[in-house]
Amino acid sequence: MSSITLFGAGSWGTALAAHLAKADRDVTLWARRPEAADRMRHTHHNTKYRRCLLLPDSVQVTSDVATAAGASDLWAMAVPSPHLRSVAERIQEHGRDDVTLVSLTKGIEKESLMTMTQMLDQVIGAVPAEQIGVLHGPSHSEEVGKGQPTTVVAAAPRESVVENIRDTFMTDSLCVYGSTDVTGVEVGGSAKNVLAIAAGISDGVGYGDNVKAALMTRGLAEMRRLGVAMGGRPETFSGLTGIGDLIVTCTSQHSRNRYMGEQVGQGKSLEEVRNEMGMVAEGTHTAKAVYDLAQTYDLKMPIATTVYTLLLEDPHPQQVLRELVTQRSQRERWLPEIDQQPAVAG
Repeated sequence: MSSITLFGAGSWGTALAAHLAKADRDVTLWARRPEAADRMRHTHHNTKYRRCLLLPDSVQVTSDVATAAGASDLWAMAVPSPHLRSVAERIQEHGRDDVTLVSLTKGIEKESLMTMTQMLDQVIGAVPAEQIGVLHGPSHSEEVGKGQPTTVVAAAPRESVVENIRDTFMTDSLCVYGSTDVTGVEVGGSAKNVLAIAAGISDGVGYGDNVKAALMTRGLAEMRRLGVAMGGRPETFSGLTGIGDLIVTCTSQHSRNRYMGEQVGQGKSLEEVRNEMGMVAEGTHTAKAVYDLAQTYDLKMPIATTVYTLLLEDPHPQQVLRELVTQRSQRERWLPEIDQQPAVAG
């Protein structure tokens, strides 16, 4: 039986714990707060995040880091990006060279501008870099928790590690593809949250499908531009962790990032929406990092830049979006190497 330790008992960690336990995995779920772990052990419910989801009896819930780390040699990090470093620092002393470490977190650290796997490699040095991977894709926790069909991508530098991650997470309803493009997968999973805020703002100000289609399509070009600059492969952004995750996050009613943008578009402040939601919308943290990365790599990312500006309390989201979508451009561009290819007849 495959075993896994999930660090983080929020929406995603809880949904995966229940799903994998039902698929006969040996699952340990770590919760940061002892009282939350105690409550889940006794009620088999996560009343804060996944109230209606029943945790199978086989899920071992603990708040003790040593117990969680020792329960498995595959650790999956399901912690929001602003808190992942502090959790990694607590785990650091338990790191081993036989551990496979998987980031489930979609974000970029805004202080260091590191991806989550880069940061985990820096903090948990005992785990070899080639054994640190990522699992991303269009995967709302609400649907995974219900056992609805879902398709994601496991990426790691080494093929054997990719296969280990796939074998652990693959179930009858969770299909896991493989990739060695860790950077591309991570940038896609992170940047799409910023673009989903733009789509939500468009919803909030009352624009229709035309504007959202433009934001998503041009946003994909920005996302790919950044990913390639950081070392990712361009084709990755045409897959599940690029356009796939972008579609679901920009259009779904489950999307916290889209909802966050919608509320901002209706005139609420970022702080008001955060207090109302009570959960993390990763894009609000990633917006600053993506903006800074665009400056670092000297990239044109007007949609991501606009989101960052609007989250700083710009009072005119409707006007700003209108100007963004209708800006004059001579030619639609994706990547320089594509633009320069000669046309082929036939």
